[in-house]
Amino acid sequence: MVEKAYRFRFYPTLEQESLLRRTIGCVRLIYNKALAARTQAWYESKEQVGYKQTSAMLTNWKKQEDLDFLTEVSSVPLQQGLRHLQTAFPAECCANTNFFSGRAKYPNFKKKRAGW
Repeated sequence: MVEKAYRFRFYPTLEQESLLRRTIGCVRLIYNKALAARTQAWYESKEQVGYKQTSAMLTNWKKQEDLDFLTEVSSVPLQQGLRHLQTAFPAECCANTNFFSGRAKYPNFKKKRAGW
């Protein structure tokens, strides 16, 4: 079976571009906040935080007044950002993936212009 790849060019309207930029910014923020929470939990109490805990944190972050803009974007990309972090930096139940198995370095915080 031969697999084919297709490349498409996307020309978003100004409204679509604005929504995409807000969504990507929110995903980056959630990823960085979850990574900071995991790192802090590990260094303070040697506790590993998994996807379920970070997902619960996301729910609480959405309820905070200073982060209420998170409700303006779809929750699917935000949760996917947490799944990407889980793949990069797993909890004890999944100790056979990337960082703990030595296939990858410790996850980095995402920057605005990093091409994410």
